[in-house]
Amino acid sequence: MEKIRYQCIINDVDERLDKVLLKILRDKSRNFIQDIIFKKEVFVNNKVRKQSYKLKEGDVIELTLENPVPLLLTKENVELDILYEDEVIIIINKPQGMVVHPAPGNYDKTVVNAILNHCGDSLSGINGIMRPGIVHRIDKNTSGVIVIAKNDLAHINLSRQFKEHSIKRKYIALVEGVMKSTEGIIDKPIGRNKKIRTQMTICEDGKHAVTHFKVIKTYNNHSLIECTLMTGRTHQIRVHLNSIGHPVVGDTIYGFKKQKFNLNGQMLHAKTLGFYHPKNGKYIEFTTDLPEYFKNLIEVLDKK
Repeated sequence: MEKIRYQCIINDVDERLDKVLLKILRDKSRNFIQDIIFKKEVFVNNKVRKQSYKLKEGDVIELTLENPVPLLLTKENVELDILYEDEVIIIINKPQGMVVHPAPGNYDKTVVNAILNHCGDSLSGINGIMRPGIVHRIDKNTSGVIVIAKNDLAHINLSRQFKEHSIKRKYIALVEGVMKSTEGIIDKPIGRNKKIRTQMTICEDGKHAVTHFKVIKTYNNHSLIECTLMTGRTHQIRVHLNSIGHPVVGDTIYGFKKQKFNLNGQMLHAKTLGFYHPKNGKYIEFTTDLPEYFKNLIEVLDKK
């Protein structure tokens, strides 16, 4: 266990507690900071405070961190659908049901385990030992295109493009109900659910999130749509579509608890990923076809 005690200085005055903690715990993520505050593991002058608490000069912040348990990542001979590869990046088409990187409950058969077997030590280390090469993620039960960095320079370049929202990301989704508008923009802030920390929700103090959608085809009670991410928040498409009354088919977290079809996850596919190559600066784009289970469900709806 590591005990941390920090006395606030003039530069911390009127700063939010969570922002100062990000400066103190440089190797921790914003989500980690929010979680320990929510769990009442952070004290200011021996009192539990909210993340929005404005600090004063001389305030004493105290918390205790558990020492991380070292975990040895294993290389696994898991088949990958590699769309493209060169000396600095790999593009793969991730199948539904495959986790991108190890996490509690999913320590093997992830993209990282497979990539380690494929590349050895030729992966960027910016995201730490648990996520080598991982620049961005898509959900376990979402299929489609992701890019992996083989070195730190490529990782930094791609991360900047994601941060600037200059990367093209298009998804195909099958949603519940027939949409009234053939095209539209969902502009609603997304933040972590304060009651269920593993989920996201629409909230006023959330991060700016924008999704553009366009209807491809409608059925009796479903719509096939294309979504373009203007921002990249966790679970963004799923949360946004549910917020307008059209949750993704198969999504039991943000959508209907009882599903009409026997599915293994949400009908959401990362179809297109376009960006500027981190080494030569040229724009490249990758597009994948819908997986068979997705096509089969569309055929079923076509026949109704």
